[in-house]
Amino acid sequence: MCLNWTQKGEREMAALKNKLGITDSTELAREEELISKRKAAEMFESGMLDKMIPGSYRALQAIHNQLFCDVYEFAGQTRTVNIAKGNFRFAPVMYLDAALKNVEKMPQSTFDEIVEKYVEMNIAHPFREGNGRSTRIWLDQILKKELGKVVDWSKVDKDDYLMAMERSPIKDIEIKVVLQKALTDQIDDREMFMKGVDHSYEYEGYHSYRTEDLIKNTRNKSKKTVSKNVIEKQEEEEQDEEIER
Repeated sequence: MCLNWTQKGEREMAALKNKLGITDSTELAREEELISKRKAAEMFESGMLDKMIPGSYRALQAIHNQLFCDVYEFAGQTRTVNIAKGNFRFAPVMYLDAALKNVEKMPQSTFDEIVEKYVEMNIAHPFREGNGRSTRIWLDQILKKELGKVVDWSKVDKDDYLMAMERSPIKDIEIKVVLQKALTDQIDDREMFMKGVDHSYEYEGYHSYRTEDLIKNTRNKSKKTVSKNVIEKQEEEEQDEEIER
């Protein structure tokens, strides 16, 4: 677990410098996907998400840190560089802290208010990388608390979503329609969450692994390790008995 994000000093990062020492962008993308999807599953299964304050920036920081703390030094930390996507520039660093405080104060009691808050957080784009994947989990936590709903991301078409989000700073009605059609009351459904992670990652071009498969593989490895340890212990006990005889 990586829990000390609030105590880390921010570091400037050139071309996504990472803890893995990987310099090839394709290889880094695969490793980032593998590691962060496992971390996402851990968040759900540990109950970590339910301990956060939905809609707070601190909750978003914790989500981002959990996903990426094994990959990037900047996990969970507000960016210190200006970033853009295409011709759109996200909130300038000079005004970012103020923007985040304003977003956090926005109301979130209705569906429209929640989506408007989500759109503003996307415009802020507080992290150097991983904003979309973190913020979609953050959005679901707000919907869950306030409305007893989450988004079934498997029902959200990638192109419709991306186009609606691109236009959302000027007109948010499209993204509201796209998301409202996909709402479900399966708020604690494990499969729903895992599928949601996979589809969320697909929006960003990550589709090498299925989250459920990664969890199964991890569990199988754990079982094999436990079985091996049990067998070794039994053999040691049998050897001790032979010596005593």
